[in-house]
Amino acid sequence: MKSIVVTDPPRASIEDAARLGAYGVATVHEAAGRVGYLGPRLRPAWPGARIGGTAVTVVCWPGDNLMIHVAVEQCIEGDVLVVVTNSPSTDGLFGELFATALQRRGVRGVVLGCGVRDVAELREMGFPAWSTAVSAQGSVKATAGAINVPIVLEGQVIHAGDVIVADDDGVACVPRLKVPEVLELSAARVAKEEDGRRAFQRGELGLDRYGLRDRLDEFGITYLSYDDYIAKERQ
Repeated sequence: MKSIVVTDPPRASIEDAARLGAYGVATVHEAAGRVGYLGPRLRPAWPGARIGGTAVTVVCWPGDNLMIHVAVEQCIEGDVLVVVTNSPSTDGLFGELFATALQRRGVRGVVLGCGVRDVAELREMGFPAWSTAVSAQGSVKATAGAINVPIVLEGQVIHAGDVIVADDDGVACVPRLKVPEVLELSAARVAKEEDGRRAFQRGELGLDRYGLRDRLDEFGITYLSYDDYIAKERQ
């Protein structure tokens, strides 16, 4: 792996990133065509955070956080630091001191394909972090990696400048050039869900609202009274 720091990647609009963050992971993932979700292993260090920001990508070696130190300088307001290791690692590469430096630069959070530490301190300072592990295991600063190159995290390709959306449901990535389209689709989805919410509050059933009742035969679903069910089971 070449040790490269790309200093000026194109970024999505930070305002658009914030709007996607407000919609949330579930809405954005569905609106994007059920793509971009990074899976269930990435969990928030503390509950309740919701962010949308532009990715600064980092490749580290296992147990080595040298490149996070390098990456801090490349972060600007509205960014989200996204860290992977070039082979599996659960070591706690990120903690309170990194969060202090990033928060000072206006970074909105961090997503780690490795471990996080200092969870109580991160919660107290209100710095959002998502990771695949929580670990007090320390790290070294010895081996060079790369900054702002394409990475793969939990099966998803992430480029510097893509939008990262994260909340209690997990993390999703929206490619930079697709952000305007996904914003429009997310707004439409929210409006549709609000119509559905009002309908359910009135007592309407999903079977009828979504046209499922007339398709029950196609699914092979049969309705039986209790007596008919017992009689059928005894046959």
